[in-house]
Amino acid sequence: MTQIKICGITDTETYHYCAQQQVEWVGFVFFENSPRHLSLTQAQHLAESKNTMMRHVALTVNADDHQLKQIIAHARPDMFQLHGDESPERADEIQQKFGLPVMPVIKVSRRADIERLCLYAPYCKWVLFDAAPPQDAQLPGGRGESFDWTMMEKFSTPLSWMLAGGLNQTNVQKAIHITHPDAVDISSGVESSKGVKDVKRIEQFIQAVRSPDYQPEDNQLI
Repeated sequence: MTQIKICGITDTETYHYCAQQQVEWVGFVFFENSPRHLSLTQAQHLAESKNTMMRHVALTVNADDHQLKQIIAHARPDMFQLHGDESPERADEIQQKFGLPVMPVIKVSRRADIERLCLYAPYCKWVLFDAAPPQDAQLPGGRGESFDWTMMEKFSTPLSWMLAGGLNQTNVQKAIHITHPDAVDISSGVESSKGVKDVKRIEQFIQAVRSPDYQPEDNQLI
């Protein structure tokens, strides 16, 4: 079964709902330009609510060692999601220094981008594919934009991997059918406004992932 990651969690209500629905992953964003950015105090509060079944992912963007130490101390993540321009060597360095696995993000706009996975493969067990942002973008992800999934139609890797970018309850089954990911990652697609998660939309997304025959009603469309 395809696993689910709800990224950009900022409040305990949404967190506990995800736990009740047995969501496998939740993501906390540590990037000040993002509307989903968590302060260290907020992160600590959520960490204290930790559900042992869900894995916590700390999304960082070119964070230095001091920032990573602070995130570990307050958020107690299970994994770092490297959503900046971190090199394969930096990914390995983070794992060696902090003893936590990393999930590099491959930003895709053309088929050649997917092949960059081979650079990171020696240093990780998970990788995430997301739509490449425009050059002038203020955010590296969470923009609600997808890439051409058919580029991954015959993609194969021994690593586990997540698909992100522009997913919602109306298209996630199509994305899964085409790409066959181990997990799907959603953020803006389950929000009522930027940075504000909508529990009903999360429910609909979970139903769509777990029930292949799920058909959203017209009034449920985002």
